Amino acid sequence: MVYGIVFLLVGIAGFIPGLTTNYETLQFAGHHSEAMLMGIFQVSILHNIVHLLYGIAGLALARTGATARHYLLWGGVVYLLLWLYGLFIGHETPANFVPLNDADNWLHLGLGVTMIALSFLPRTTHHHDATAGQHARG
Repeated sequence: MVYGIVFLLVGIAGFIPGLTTNYETLQFAGHHSEAMLMGIFQVSILHNIVHLLYGIAGLALARTGATARHYLLWGGVVYLLLWLYGLFIGHETPANFVPLNDADNWLHLGLGVTMIALSFLPRTTHHHDATAGQHARG
């Protein structure tokens, strides 16, 4: 759920002048967008929409442990693929349609690793053992 909330906030922030510098250059997609979230991360309308969709998915899938784990695992895989994509494309080429910069690449690596790692945390269950209650009282 935390990742979903953060993605939603980041997606919204990408549309707020001031939080996004060079806002007047914001384009739908492509490397020509010079809009920078917090002056660091290159964004476009498409990039912001992807964050919003990731946020909505995170909130929707946080309802059960199993779906939350799938969100973290597969979302993390997508972010690692996006990190690799960002490493191998030229930032000034049409292939940089999202757009991505070095700060985005490092963030995508961090997101991918942490999301996947969190998907493997042990589950905690709280089963009530009737005999344990009797032992505690007796």
